[in-house]
Amino acid sequence: MAPPDVAPRRRLARLRRHPRWTAAGVLLTGGLLAFVLVWFQPQALFINHTVDEPLPVAAAMTASPEASSVPTPLTPAAPQTVARGAFRSLEHQTTGTALVLQLADGSIVVRLEDFDTSNGPDVRVVLSPRPSTLGDRDYGDHLDLGALKGNRGSQNYAVAAGTDLARYRSVVIWCRRFSVGFGVAPIA
Repeated sequence: MAPPDVAPRRRLARLRRHPRWTAAGVLLTGGLLAFVLVWFQPQALFINHTVDEPLPVAAAMTASPEASSVPTPLTPAAPQTVARGAFRSLEHQTTGTALVLQLADGSIVVRLEDFDTSNGPDVRVVLSPRPSTLGDRDYGDHLDLGALKGNRGSQNYAVAAGTDLARYRSVVIWCRRFSVGFGVAPIA
């Protein structure tokens, strides 16, 4: 048996005898590391982004009594809560409340309040026709409201005009890249 300090010298000598294999191994390892960092984005798990948007309001417009051609804004009316549900965790710890709000102008907004989840790659906010009691991978033909603005805080997502809200039963925080739910809230 060789002394302990001889073994590293032998390995180094082997690497010097096969420079092409050594270079290929280094390139393969570097490429694999780059792929993992770009595709899986594990660094995102350690980065938190807080978004605190105000409660959305829409002001109705009315004609001014002095000049009938100049509209003036009325005092904004508070939005009406159409539905609300508490988030439950799926693949990642998720807490907070999902609200479906109707603004004075008739537009619909999904609001996440006191929201907290993990960060990740390509995380979306979606409305799903499936109930919130399903597992983390079965949310069917959903309506994508956009990229998650931040993994913490309170944030608003506009729903397209003409959307039939009666069709949707849950708000899902969805990782599109890996087809997995982070959290879900019922809105039925």
